[in-house]
Amino acid sequence: MHKINVTRVNFIKDFAAGLTNFFGGRSGSYEGELIQARENALRELEKRAVDVGGNAVIGVDIDYEVLGQGGNMLMVTASGTAVVVQG
Repeated sequence: MHKINVTRVNFIKDFAAGLTNFFGGRSGSYEGELIQARENALRELEKRAVDVGGNAVIGVDIDYEVLGQGGNMLMVTASGTAVVVQG
């Protein structure tokens, strides 16, 4: 078993405006950025699992953190344990 961590950083356009839209309802552009960042991190996690000989990842955890001056960056961290599942 191998513990794997992946960090992705995506830039978010008009993050402050996105938060205003988010708290007033759902912001499609902000939500889309979150979904894309999460999917990228999960794809990278899967790739790294294969690189160490795994065929599955268990115990997946995804964290989000706002970074940068003015909060204009989003860091998505995905971690899990690569395992080999035998059928």
